[in-house]
Amino acid sequence: MRKLISSLLFVCIVVATFAQKELQPENILQKMQLANQYFMNEWPDPGKTIITNRERPSNIWTRAVYYEGLMGLYSIDPKPEYYQYAVDWGEFHKWGFRSGNETRNADDYCCGQTYIDLYKIDPKPERIENITICMNNLISNPETDADWSWIDAIQMGMPVFAQLGMLTGEKKYFKKMHSMYMYSRDKHGDKGLYNRKDGLWWRDADYDPPYTEPNGEDCYWSRGNGWVIMALARVMDITNGDTRYNKRYLKDLKAMAEALVKVQREDGTWNVSLHDPDNYGGMELTGTAMFVYGMAWGINNGVLNEDVYLPVVEKAWLAMVNDCLHDNGFLGYVQSTGKEPSTGQPLSYDKKPDFEDYGLGAFLLAGLEMYKLKSN
Repeated sequence: MRKLISSLLFVCIVVATFAQKELQPENILQKMQLANQYFMNEWPDPGKTIITNRERPSNIWTRAVYYEGLMGLYSIDPKPEYYQYAVDWGEFHKWGFRSGNETRNADDYCCGQTYIDLYKIDPKPERIENITICMNNLISNPETDADWSWIDAIQMGMPVFAQLGMLTGEKKYFKKMHSMYMYSRDKHGDKGLYNRKDGLWWRDADYDPPYTEPNGEDCYWSRGNGWVIMALARVMDITNGDTRYNKRYLKDLKAMAEALVKVQREDGTWNVSLHDPDNYGGMELTGTAMFVYGMAWGINNGVLNEDVYLPVVEKAWLAMVNDCLHDNGFLGYVQSTGKEPSTGQPLSYDKKPDFEDYGLGAFLLAGLEMYKLKSN
């Protein structure tokens, strides 16, 4: 019996030591570099169109989210090749959007987040000319409060307004951002897409009650909620609290974080259906990465209790790097594009999603905040 106890104790010590090693800043960065290099090797030409069921330009939302992550990686690991890869992408698209400057679709203008980041590094006017025109068109049109009718759009759009508000000092960007957010939150669907009772969001009006999951619970799609918590954290990070609307965003982020802790899987990840673990249950990387980003940001900025949330994000990060990340940098368990738990199923360690870019973007952003957390 003593030998058995000693053996078990030894195993526990080895596992704990390995986990702590994986959580050291240099190892977090190495995982980020590995995953990013895999993608850059797969896509050496940043302007190349994306071909799945059809051909799409490379400045759509999926690729834009990747570049959000790349700029996050660049902020802690400023390799010239990262910067040039992003610049080449912007220049190829002439710093524009899939549907032109009149677009009202957040999926189109999400790429403006990176255009603005690159302008802040090298303020060439052409880098923000189109995104400024596009956002000013939205602001001048009072009809557009209802444009973000699906919660993914909150992440695609909110940070752009926040960036321009900080860049120009003009409060009109913060005001419009907030009105669009609150319309999605409280007016879309029957009574808004946010359920205050559960602290979670329905993906769009098709999924609010009376729609339910097979077990009778509300349908809270993991990645959809991931988009929201990521947007809230990014906006507060961009504005440094320099807007009167941040109290609302902080309250919502805290409520979401509290709700998410309750439904984390034993392996550290989250199911695609947050309140029905039997509806395509299993680990999923994109929602998990976004939750890690949002909660780790909250710890780093002193708005979430470290005693409560640190074990949550550590467990989730370890699950992503140990159970999802391949030795060559490929990320498994990434759910394909869609809007509900059934999309792209079944998921697996080896299965490629229809787009590999947005999952990596979320992973890099999660890594960014974990790196900061462990560097303190």
